[in-house]
Amino acid sequence: MIDGHMHTPLCQHAFGNPSEYADIACQRGLHAITFTCHSPMPDGWWPEVRMRDDQWDDYVALITRTADRFAGRLDVRLGLESDWFPGMEPWLASLHARAPLHHVLGSVHFFGRDYLDRFFTGDVPAFQRQYFRHLAESAETGLFDTLAHPDLVKNFHPAEWSLPQVQDEIEAALDRIAATGVAMELNTSGRHKKYREMNPGPSMLSLMRARGIPVVIGSDAHTPGRVSADFEDALDLVEQAGYSEISYFINRTRHSLSLTEARAALRPAVPA
Repeated sequence: MIDGHMHTPLCQHAFGNPSEYADIACQRGLHAITFTCHSPMPDGWWPEVRMRDDQWDDYVALITRTADRFAGRLDVRLGLESDWFPGMEPWLASLHARAPLHHVLGSVHFFGRDYLDRFFTGDVPAFQRQYFRHLAESAETGLFDTLAHPDLVKNFHPAEWSLPQVQDEIEAALDRIAATGVAMELNTSGRHKKYREMNPGPSMLSLMRARGIPVVIGSDAHTPGRVSADFEDALDLVEQAGYSEISYFINRTRHSLSLTEARAALRPAVPA
């Protein structure tokens, strides 16, 4: 069992040393974890929620030290969560080539001020529809292994979220994503956001399964205690959606794990 989405303090809004995340992973019976801290971006693009470009080597060294410390107990891997934004593709392609990465998440963070300034005109449903078009466009770049928290936009004016209202746009986006072979994440941290539901919710998860889109489970942990949080419920949700396996990435190559194997690996969470 693997948790393929977690952060480090370098992003300025996560807490705890990577070794603390690894300790929790060992307690939970995980075989591996992949750190996917928020990528540096050029030109001062939303700098307060990510590592600086001059911290890249520090990030690689931090994860390498943690991997060495846990060798033989836990496979600790280097990954990245990269923001997709129109025109940033050359920067991201160059960034992803700087170090051997295991898992690259692509995220459309709609709430970034640069994104809002450019795309939000006051029409919430139109903004939601644009988000899903961008989600598909991000997959088509070929830059990412997995699309993170793929219905995150439901947290934007959550009282106005209605999946049926934008389902045609979601299905069109999923058709495009399925054609790329890119995986999509079931992100358990959604239960703690404004719209208290995993990302994506059950209906969208079923639409993904109908198109054969691989699913990866990630906690999006920003504190050690969130490592593999709610994974038991996540496995139930993917099974209810029709999946029999989940995916994970090593050296940016997708592998599969049966739900039976995943459940057998998990140990109960240790009370805080």
